[in-house]
Amino acid sequence: MRVIISAGGTGGHIYPALALINKIKEKEPNSEFLYIGTHNRMEKDIIPKHNIPFETIEIYGFNRKNMFKNFKTLKTFINSYYKCKKIIKDFNPDIVIGFGGYVTGPVIYAAKNLDYKTFIHEQNSIPGKANLFLSKYATRIGVSFKSSTKHFPEYKTIFTGNPCNEDAVNQPAIPKKDYHLSEHKKLVYIVMGSLGSSKMSELLIETLNKFAKKDYEVLFVTGQETYEDVKKNKFPSNVFIVPYIEQQTRMMKNADLMVTRCGATTLSEIIALNIPSILIPSPYVPDNHQYKNGMDLVNKDGAIMIEEKDLKGDILVRTIDELINDEKRMKTMKKNLDSLKIPKSATKIYEIIREIIDRK
Repeated sequence: MRVIISAGGTGGHIYPALALINKIKEKEPNSEFLYIGTHNRMEKDIIPKHNIPFETIEIYGFNRKNMFKNFKTLKTFINSYYKCKKIIKDFNPDIVIGFGGYVTGPVIYAAKNLDYKTFIHEQNSIPGKANLFLSKYATRIGVSFKSSTKHFPEYKTIFTGNPCNEDAVNQPAIPKKDYHLSEHKKLVYIVMGSLGSSKMSELLIETLNKFAKKDYEVLFVTGQETYEDVKKNKFPSNVFIVPYIEQQTRMMKNADLMVTRCGATTLSEIIALNIPSILIPSPYVPDNHQYKNGMDLVNKDGAIMIEEKDLKGDILVRTIDELINDEKRMKTMKKNLDSLKIPKSATKIYEIIREIIDRK
């Protein structure tokens, strides 16, 4: 199988794409891949490390606050479209796949106009602008949430789940000692997204000092953009700070409790690994989609939600204390997460792609 795949901007788009690449390699080891990403976002650093051929295009998202900046956005879209046409023609794939982020816009659009078969995947409950635009050009569409299906043409949309859930189950845990963590203490794992959140980091700097003398440990993944500011502070000996963990699911397997944003990929991994969680949705994302993502878990009593505006005083520490020391509640939450499982999503998507390619 020859595959062009594109996803960009955040780990929430990139890691599902990598999970599918891994599944295709497992099923068809002789497959060849080409990844198209942006020149200045996370994928430019992550994808080459996986020895996947990588091409970049210069492309930017639409600016909702300053419409004049969108003249540049439109110009780069047109230039990227023509560059993508050449890349696609030269590689001559069996299929072109998009996993979200504005970088996928010119890739899928060019593929459709060249009459190549295409597949796009939406991770969030509320679709991104790129996937809404591309839905009319995609051969088939996969979604992670059942509620997403109503946003796309019914005849070509399939509820697949997020391919990262299968990858999460199959990955081995990172040894806790690699991060100086104790094997004998419970772990609260705090993650605020692959890039981090400056507002949340400010709030957590004060909160982390309240974990002193707790009988559990805390690992806070700041995100790469906020790490330098956070690490300047002194924290209790049971609190550990790191900028980023590339294979996050391997550390998640050590977690007794997670505190996290509500990115769709992280939630799919939480469900797959049965991890009770405290969700803090980002209020800064389009259409408040993180809140809606998280409510799928909250409504099933598989998670607790605290909105950012309510993070006052010691509410987060008190909530963590109450939950991590309530074995009965933790066991109930794990059981409820089972009802949300979508097994073998990556395999399901592979089978859909194989069917698209084989169709005459």
